[in-house]
Amino acid sequence: MALVRCDFFSEVLGLGTSMTVLLPQAATGQIGLTGTAPAGPPPVLYLLHGLSDDATTWVRRTSIERYVAGLGLAVVMPQVGRSFCVDERHGNRFGTFLTEELPEIVAGFFRVSTRREDTFVAGLSMGGYGAMRWALTRPTRFAAAASLSGVLDLAAAARADAGRAELYARVFGDGPLAGSEHDLLGLLARARDRAVHLPQLYACCGTDDPLLPGNETFRRVAAEAGVELAYDAGPGGHDWAYWDAKIQDVLAWLPLRPATAAPH
Repeated sequence: MALVRCDFFSEVLGLGTSMTVLLPQAATGQIGLTGTAPAGPPPVLYLLHGLSDDATTWVRRTSIERYVAGLGLAVVMPQVGRSFCVDERHGNRFGTFLTEELPEIVAGFFRVSTRREDTFVAGLSMGGYGAMRWALTRPTRFAAAASLSGVLDLAAAARADAGRAELYARVFGDGPLAGSEHDLLGLLARARDRAVHLPQLYACCGTDDPLLPGNETFRRVAAEAGVELAYDAGPGGHDWAYWDAKIQDVLAWLPLRPATAAPH
């Protein structure tokens, strides 16, 4: 695969930012690794980082490059700061950057598919929240969305994390989070009423993770709303050992079209 560190200017953010990109490459001469590339533009996975991370973290702390080499899948890992992937109340417009500007920039810079059936999003922790919110608010963009240890019950997470009260206020404002435009539970519950054709959804969380109750609540609300959700809660904490293992499950779960799947 090709590993690209891309520094560029964002008109929405009004500043320079960056993304790390993995691009498929057909290769048989590498020892211990065989790469696959589709004949046409490859499918793309937008992979979001957590609160304390940046655009390089997934490739530094997991073997994501090795895991996708045989899938013919491009992976875009953007920098979103500590924004929860939304337009911050007292900050920058990371939500607009992510949902509107970034896909256009990626399509302009790289030869990747822009078809809904070839486009996926996933993330961990804060990025798990961002992936689900992006999918629930822009459902026609994605075929599938996955959360790994995501902050899926935002109001409960904010109540339990009093030490980050200023962060939540800066990003979301001082109003109640439950029932707001940022509340995933509300977005999920209203999905059926809006007759929205949602992407396929997946969520996982470790049973030793403090975010497990919020993930369980998300699962319950999905069931009550009649929204299909692939869900996995098993041994693990809020750490990279868990995420390195579970990103492999996410990749196996993605509905990649046969033409872009790894050869058997």
